[in-house]
Amino acid sequence: MSILKKLFTAVRGGAREVGEAIVDANGIRIFEQEIADAQNALHKAKQSLTEVMAKEMQTKRKISALNDSIAEHEDYAGQALAKDNEALAMEIAEKIGDFETEKAEHEQVLAGFSNHIVALKQQVKEAEKSIKENQRQLTMVKTTESVQKATMAVNSTLNTNASSMTNARQSLERIKQRQQDRHDQLGAAKQLESATNGDDLKAKLAQAGIGEQNQKSSDILARIKAKQTN
Repeated sequence: MSILKKLFTAVRGGAREVGEAIVDANGIRIFEQEIADAQNALHKAKQSLTEVMAKEMQTKRKISALNDSIAEHEDYAGQALAKDNEALAMEIAEKIGDFETEKAEHEQVLAGFSNHIVALKQQVKEAEKSIKENQRQLTMVKTTESVQKATMAVNSTLNTNASSMTNARQSLERIKQRQQDRHDQLGAAKQLESATNGDDLKAKLAQAGIGEQNQKSSDILARIKAKQTN
């Protein structure tokens, strides 16, 4: 019996963990739906509040009409008394009593409507405040979730492509080395061409002051002066 109880407890624990995992995986969606449900409930509450407020207005109009009837019949009673018709005045007074009884009943109903409306308005206000706060929290949670998913995607891509990036850098270094090799080959070819044409030797002789030299400007000027003297 003890073993069966433990197995049953284990199954319940496993079911709870699965349930919590499902809730966690769909937490944002569930929260959005709860906010939507709360908004629908608030909409219905506002409709109910509107109906109660309409009944309050109707009751106020009824009381106002009764007040007018009472005032009108009091005037009638006064006129009857003025004509010494006390029996008619008494009948009118009874009618006024009916009006006042009905008015008192409506005033009691009106007080109930008014108190109910005050309570409903406060509840609607608190519900709206709660929904707005939940919407702000939902926005922050969704933004955080998006940023974290993007960061994880970037990190995953970088980790996955680490070897590819290393290979790419190695390829880049090989390209640079080939370019340097070509540069060196071109320089060597140019040196070989100069040696073959004798340009290299001429440059060395000129540097040593051997062989044909370009006359300096002073030598040319001296030659011209000598010609003028002769």
